[in-house]
Amino acid sequence: MESFKTIAVFNYQHETIVLKHLLEQEQIPYYFENEMTLSVVPFYTTALGGIKLRIHPNDFERVQEILDNLNNPLKIV
Repeated sequence: MESFKTIAVFNYQHETIVLKHLLEQEQIPYYFENEMTLSVVPFYTTALGGIKLRIHPNDFERVQEILDNLNNPLKIV
């Protein structure tokens, strides 16, 4: 896990729920740094730098695509 890099940072645990499901569905290894601490003491989010999504560098493009799709849910046909 030392080679994993941060690709996104979230302020609240509820922001990670859908993303977790999508990453598991794609079988992409990941972990959220500070997730447990901030679930117990959410006011520490600024002090700890938020909940960091850490992934392997080889999965960067796939995860970036998933994040882009989450940020742009409406597609005009």
